Amino acid sequence: MSDGATLAWAGGFLTDPLADPVTRRAAAEVSLIGITGGTLGCWIVHYRLSYAAESIAHCMLPGLVGAALIGAPLVLGGAAGLLAGAAAIGLAARAPGIDRDTAVAVAVTTLFGLGALLALAPSSPPGIGEILFGDVLATSAADLALAGGLVALTLLGLFALHPRLLAVGFDGAGAMGVRGGAVEAALLVLLAAAVLVAVQGLGNLLAVASLVGPAAVARSLSRRMAPMMAIAAALAVASGIAGLYAPYHLEIAAGAAIAGATVLVSLAVLTVRRPTI
Repeated sequence: MSDGATLAWAGGFLTDPLADPVTRRAAAEVSLIGITGGTLGCWIVHYRLSYAAESIAHCMLPGLVGAALIGAPLVLGGAAGLLAGAAAIGLAARAPGIDRDTAVAVAVTTLFGLGALLALAPSSPPGIGEILFGDVLATSAADLALAGGLVALTLLGLFALHPRLLAVGFDGAGAMGVRGGAVEAALLVLLAAAVLVAVQGLGNLLAVASLVGPAAVARSLSRRMAPMMAIAAALAVASGIAGLYAPYHLEIAAGAAIAGATVLVSLAVLTVRRPTI
């Protein structure tokens, strides 16, 4: 193959997927997910709430499946699932002899098992299993508008909470009169909104990858929160876009490809990383 033919092939490899309207909508969706997941994920990792992120995603699965079965918007089903999860955790925590961690584990596994049972049952309509693994290539204009609204609310909330998050996260809460419990509760609300955005594109099982993976890598590259969030968002968006090339050229599942790209990009960055800034 000549140099010109090689360049033409490489150019087509990079530009052909983005010439497809379906892939362009998917790229916009994963970019929104990446920006939200990267910026918020840094606080999730710093506050050691990664397990909470996984728990929130799993708790909403029955609501997502129920919404799909009756034709309701997934975001409403996810919200209902979150409320059910909070109620289940609260009830389990009241049982004598059960600590909070055990209550969370019992509630999460029960709700996730119920959701998986509904999604994978033979009587369920075809395609409902995509709730588990996502179908970002099916993103519609309405999905993008909804994701954009949730992303805007999440980022505005994160901006408003930023001073308090710094105070609580870096041991200045007492001096500033900031209540740590209220700040963590607000952070969990933002986390729930971010997971609602992510599950629509990446599915229930893979959504947390966009929150935890890039943020964990960014934390190893920077000790300051602002650069850390910028690095995490860039990594998450790059991983999402890179993951879209696999389903176009290789015809494999988009959600799994994006999760795999997140791992590969993270490993590549860690391999060539420079000292922390």
